[in-house]
Formats: sequence, structure tokens, C-alpha cells
Amino acid sequence: MINTYGFGRIILTLIIAMGLKIAPLPHAFAVYNPDWVLLTLIYWSLAFPERVGIFHAWTFGLLNDVLTGRLFGQYALAYALVIYLCLLAHKRLRQFSLIQQALFIFFCLLLSQLLLFFIKNIQHTAELKPTFWLSVFTGTLCWPVVYTVLRFVRLAKPIN
Repeated sequence: MINTYGFGRIILTLIIAMGLKIAPLPHAFAVYNPDWVLLTLIYWSLAFPERVGIFHAWTFGLLNDVLTGRLFGQYALAYALVIYLCLLAHKRLRQFSLIQQALFIFFCLLLSQLLLFFIKNIQHTAELKPTFWLSVFTGTLCWPVVYTVLRFVRLAKPIN
């Protein structure tokens, strides 16, 4: 028998992450809002690499594109590339401490932001502002919290 109760938790946490991504924040705080969807996808791809992979990253990336009104496929491409790298290194990453994982997460978020900037620059000339990188730093700082919360969600007993 296939255990599928956990897949509902995965989808629910990704939907909550999408809600956090589009939550209306004042502009002063919006630049600090990390990519919650990518952080959640990274966690689940490390926890369940056989369940959450590139297809899920691509799907939720397309949903994120529609939700944010960006060019269709740019988040999908960035998420799929980052999750591919996570899947390549998931056995090693699971052995790392949270600080070492946070360093890897920093580079994953940085890669995603660079790819999004590159695609935006292809559309029209984009100015690289210092605030563009703030979400990478806040995402890295939020990784231990995201890891702890999602680990609690993953290990919680099912409700009968």
C-alpha cells in the first residue's frame, strides 16, 4: 500500500508558501520577502527526493509565474534548475549541519535570482539595484526556521 497522506502536507505547505510570496507587504518590507516557494521546494526535495523533484518545481514555478504576473516560465526554469542541483547533492546535503546547508541555500537562491535577473534583462534593460539581493540574504537567514517548521510538519502524526 502506498503511503500518500504525506503528499497532502507537501502540497499544503507549498500553497501556504505561495500565499506568503504574494502577501501584500509595504514596499519597505517587500524587498526582504524571501522566495518561500523555492525554500519549501528545496526542503521537500531534500526530505523526499523520490517524491518531490523537477516536475513539481516546474509546476509550482509555472503557478508562481501566473500568481506574480511574470513572464510565463521564468520561475519554472529557475526552480527546476535549483531543484535539479539539490537532487544531485541531496545525499551529501542531508548530512550537513544547518549552517552548512544555509550556505548551499544561499547559492541556490543566488542562482535563482541571477537567472530571474538575466531573463528580465533579456526582455528589457534592467537596473541591478542593491535591494534585489536582499531576498537572497533573508532567505538564507530563514532557512533554519523553514527547515525546523517543515520538519515538524513532516514528522507530525496523521490525524485520524
